[in-house]
Amino acid sequence: MSFKSGFVTIIGKPNVGKSTLLNALTGEKVAITSKKPQTTRNTIRGIVTRQDFQIVFIDTPGIHKAKNKLGEYMVNLVFTTMNEVDAVLYMVDATWSDSWDKDTVEKLKSLKTPVYLIINKIDMIEKGKLLPMIESCSKEMDFKAIIPVSAITGEGVDIIINEIVAVLPEGPRYFDDDFTTDQPERAIVAEFIREQAFHLLSDEIPYGVGVEVTQFNERQDKDLVEIRAVIYCEKDSHKGIIIGKGGKMLKEIGSRARFEIEGLLGVKVYLELWVKVKDDWRNNESMLKMLGYN
Repeated sequence: MSFKSGFVTIIGKPNVGKSTLLNALTGEKVAITSKKPQTTRNTIRGIVTRQDFQIVFIDTPGIHKAKNKLGEYMVNLVFTTMNEVDAVLYMVDATWSDSWDKDTVEKLKSLKTPVYLIINKIDMIEKGKLLPMIESCSKEMDFKAIIPVSAITGEGVDIIINEIVAVLPEGPRYFDDDFTTDQPERAIVAEFIREQAFHLLSDEIPYGVGVEVTQFNERQDKDLVEIRAVIYCEKDSHKGIIIGKGGKMLKEIGSRARFEIEGLLGVKVYLELWVKVKDDWRNNESMLKMLGYN
């Protein structure tokens, strides 16, 4: 039996549901999600393996107008991955007309790679609106296929996989069958902590947050993992808000993150967090590199 394999990138504006789709495709939480835009900062790979194929899906940061070096890095990642994969999923939000990006579509037209339009959140619109939407999109570009989905409910996810398998070349198993992501555990842990900052902190504060896992020790004698991490922010006033009165906010971030991390690792976790101020770190190349944005 021949075996097919390949790489597929998921692109689109912030908040159209790319990370939620990646989690639905793999059947596990491999990417953090938030209602706030620009949650994803790096490429996250989710791996789907069956008896006769392996697809490596790549979640990318949302396409936005960069305001700092971190933003530039994020946007460059999107367009770099488009040229290095076997297929592209261009994702839009059925409830949000501005999720369609003409500049991106123009770039997609020049690709020789198959491009699929994924219309997400169809569970949130009237069914009668879907067909006119598909017809309108099909006039803008000759997509390989237009696939309506609901990443949150899983509707249409199997159709995406079947469509991709049809165009994949024969190739090797890039990852073992039980892999759902290639991210190191330390990187996922840092993301889980940052995710809770996005959920719990308001306004612009989460965008100035970076997380470094400084210690990750497995205690075999106690069936326990000891984790220590630093949350970086850009202002003293933000540090006070992240810590909260009597340390309440930091404890809540840690408690929620620990729950997610224990689900990932399958053991009890001791998690200790610190908060440090690094002024304008999103424009500091050495800080970006230290936090994995390179």
